[in-house]
Amino acid sequence: MGRRWYIDGQLLNKRNTFLDTIACAEHLVEKGWSRERGVALYGGSAGGLLVGACINMAPQSFGAAVAAVPFVDVVTTMSDPSMPLTITEWEEWGDPRSEPSASYMASYSPYDNVGDQCYPPLYVTAGLNDPRVSYHEPAKWVAKLRAQKLPQNTVYFRCEMGAGHGGPSGRYEHWRDEAHTLAFMLQQLQVSQE
Repeated sequence: MGRRWYIDGQLLNKRNTFLDTIACAEHLVEKGWSRERGVALYGGSAGGLLVGACINMAPQSFGAAVAAVPFVDVVTTMSDPSMPLTITEWEEWGDPRSEPSASYMASYSPYDNVGDQCYPPLYVTAGLNDPRVSYHEPAKWVAKLRAQKLPQNTVYFRCEMGAGHGGPSGRYEHWRDEAHTLAFMLQQLQVSQE
């Protein structure tokens, strides 16, 4: 949709990305293309941030969510210039070491906005050897979600001990990993096998 649309989804407009995604999910239900809680949300890395922000803002809009190697502790990670990609990503996200970026980024950071609410079933992955999103970032997000102790919240976590940012290597291992993800979404959405 052009450069203007891209610019309207970065820096102090980043929340537009999440609000647009939520609006799309709600539109699918309103138009009858999906049923209530029949939409699965799936994103990796920065797309995992999208997943986390959307389920914090509108958990009722999704029937399942998958966050693959998610960038979810935005403020902490982006405050450390020694981390890979941080400095170059300030142009996209902003620099949380100063205002107004600090408050704005904190307002959507998935880790910082975990609430006492009913989340859709969630499947989170990490790679022990991931140089972009360190495994501890999704792990601590999962721990915070599980600490809410709401019985209806289901959070699965899978850390691949030999994987990096792109998941397991090798064609069959990649397919197996993708099969886990798809099986999770289909099971949570209770899609019939007819």
